[in-house]
Amino acid sequence: MSAKNPFRSLGGSEGGSSLLEMAVALPTLFAFMFCFMEMCLAFYSFDMISEAAREGARYGMVHGASCPNSSNPTCEATATQVNTYVSGLGWPNLAGGTIAPSTTYPDGDEAVGHRVRVQVTYTYKITMPFVPRKSISMSSTSLMRIIQ
Repeated sequence: MSAKNPFRSLGGSEGGSSLLEMAVALPTLFAFMFCFMEMCLAFYSFDMISEAAREGARYGMVHGASCPNSSNPTCEATATQVNTYVSGLGWPNLAGGTIAPSTTYPDGDEAVGHRVRVQVTYTYKITMPFVPRKSISMSSTSLMRIIQ
C-alpha cells in the first residue's frame, strides 16, 4: 500500500512556473543587453573624439607658418580653421552628442617647431531610463609639433 503525499494537492501543477521564470529572466536579460549597448556607444564616442583631436592636431601640424604651396603662398591654419576642420570631419555621431573642438598654440604662434594643441569636448547623452545622470562630458587632447 502506498502512502499519499498530503502536500501534493496544495501546490497544484507546475505548468505556469516556466512562464513565471521567463517573466523574471527576460527583463533582466534585456536590461543587461541594453546597458552593454550603451557602454559600447560611449566607448565608440570616446574613440571618435580621440581620433578627431589627433586629426585636428595633425591638420594644424602640417599647416604651420611655413607651408607655402603653388596655389596659396601662405596656407597657415588659424585656430578657427582647425576647429572648423575638426567639426567637419564627418564621422558618424551615433550617440547624437555635441562635439566642441578647441585649438590653442601653447608656444604663441604657428611657427615651425612650436606646438599645436587640439582639445575636443563631447557631451554624451545617456538614453537609458532610470539613470539619474542624463549626460557624460568627455574630452580628449592631442599635442603635436608644427613641421611645416
